[in-house]
Amino acid sequence: MHILLIHQAFASLKEGGGTRHIELSQFLVQRGHRVSIITSPVSYLTGKSNLKKPRWIEKEEFMPGIEIIRAYTYPALHRSFFHRLINFFSFMVSSFIAGIQVKHVDLVWGTTPPIFQSVTAWLLARLKGKPFLLEIRDLWPKFAVDLGVIKNPLIIKASLWLEKFLYRRADQVIVNSPGYVEHVKERGAKKVSLIPNGVDPTMFDPQENGQEFRLEYGLNDDFIVLYAGAHGLANNLDIVLEAAQILKNEKHIRFVMLGDGKEKARLINRADEMDLSNILFLPTMPKEKMSAMLGAADACLASLQPIESFKTTYPNKVFDYLAAGRPVILAIDGVIREVVDQAQAGIFVPPGDAQQLARAVIYLRQNPEKAVQMGHSGRNFVENQFNRAILADKLAHLLEKMREENE
Repeated sequence: MHILLIHQAFASLKEGGGTRHIELSQFLVQRGHRVSIITSPVSYLTGKSNLKKPRWIEKEEFMPGIEIIRAYTYPALHRSFFHRLINFFSFMVSSFIAGIQVKHVDLVWGTTPPIFQSVTAWLLARLKGKPFLLEIRDLWPKFAVDLGVIKNPLIIKASLWLEKFLYRRADQVIVNSPGYVEHVKERGAKKVSLIPNGVDPTMFDPQENGQEFRLEYGLNDDFIVLYAGAHGLANNLDIVLEAAQILKNEKHIRFVMLGDGKEKARLINRADEMDLSNILFLPTMPKEKMSAMLGAADACLASLQPIESFKTTYPNKVFDYLAAGRPVILAIDGVIREVVDQAQAGIFVPPGDAQQLARAVIYLRQNPEKAVQMGHSGRNFVENQFNRAILADKLAHLLEKMREENE
């Protein structure tokens, strides 16, 4: 089966960002399928192009069975909301033109956010007479409205209409969190399956100590609290700076902020203004280097804004932390808290509470045996409950069934 995936924010193992789709694609190829991925050359995290020279279409064979097609996208992703919309619409058009040229497709897979690329996927599926799979990775536009990113009533109304339009026309909807199921069903989705975020445990070594990383950045024997991921409005990373300020006089506790995003420059400036010597900002690292990065950590942090709708989400980074065998400090409530609690793999901190975050860091530092126990427990849990190979097998069966029903 030949699967066409439209995914503007796609990241390979050599790039920063979520790698759910390249990992799933590799498992699909192992089952004898072929995957073509149309994506943007502009990084969703940094807003910078991955190509030295702008081209309309750039093709790359990532590995036998997986072709990556980068379609031109307006580059000013992080300049403003207006420029962001132009970026999304430019990819919607260019990905459609690129998708028309992909031959012998058996199924078209659209993923959101951004939601506009799923319009392209739906249209290509209908033109090619093939099934349309719609994947919901977060609840757009709900999250954007709740965060205050979208305020214009007309844009909100149009976005809600588009959301329902796609849900109702998808031959199959998949969600990556159980918290999304009710939302998509209420808005017209007929067939809904859960393929949750997970992790390939073989990509992480819990025995990794990250010594080279520690030496390179002068961390030596410090107790490292690592955040790895997007530095955006939703991530509420100001609480890390506030916790670092509370712990300013604690020797050998360091916060390491790994990643990129629209808020990163502001956070760096604020940390400088606060004179925080116990916080280190580093650029995005490729997924293939994350085992060493996480191996250097004594604890790993996940954070989101204290917004009710964020209780529905399964952040990718938490599963990576668990697979790396590191205790999780979780400043997110809801369904992901249930996972960490069930795994007995970390400490919950009320979202936005810097005091509690600082206390959690102190507790783990003072109780190293407990921290190690949490790490082991988390690793065992994801190996059995959120193993990417098992989830990919479930996805493959679903895609094969969709093709059979279309024949």
